[in-house]
Amino acid sequence: MTKPDFDDTFCDGLTELLEWRRDVRHFKTTPLPEGLLDNLLDLACLAPSVGNSQPWRFVLVEDPANRKAVRDNFQEANTQALQGYDGDRARLYANLKLEGIDKAPVQLAVFAHEATEQGHGLGHQSMPEMLRYSAVLAVHTLWLAARAKGVGLGWVSILDAEKVKQSLAVPDSWSLVAYCCIGYPEQEDDTPELVKLGWQDRQADCRQVLKR
Repeated sequence: MTKPDFDDTFCDGLTELLEWRRDVRHFKTTPLPEGLLDNLLDLACLAPSVGNSQPWRFVLVEDPANRKAVRDNFQEANTQALQGYDGDRARLYANLKLEGIDKAPVQLAVFAHEATEQGHGLGHQSMPEMLRYSAVLAVHTLWLAARAKGVGLGWVSILDAEKVKQSLAVPDSWSLVAYCCIGYPEQEDDTPELVKLGWQDRQADCRQVLKR
């Protein structure tokens, strides 16, 4: 197979893709075209994984009762999180929109199968968390692939992970890595929403490297 030529034009486009990847919380209700989600998941499966274990497991959440359970889960976790702030920070937190569950046409739970026999245990016997890290890489690959297709992804992390597992009736050996809202964003922006709303600026020098 001939090695592709990743020229300057491609590299510039890749930089733009990384710059415009946003955690989307405001979605249109427009459904994705037939076959697009399958294509995005195929691309997500190109992510690297420890020992070639490919431990990611995708659960497409479509049942209204299951979606409501996750929505209620978020509401409870969000209320608890708010109690951890006070003063101006609490008021700012209360006004943030932290998920897109109500409007996103696709809701996708991503799990790591921590008892998989795929890969024969290579690379994660001493660091079992590598299986979860591999699933995280699949989420990031999905995120970039979606962005390249004009689709947005929002990662909902304000959840009780064990309750999500129970609601979706998945095996005990699966660990929740991400709950993703996927759809077309209402607007495009290369600035993180949390920066625009005054929650947290990006660090001017985020590349912190220690030498030993």
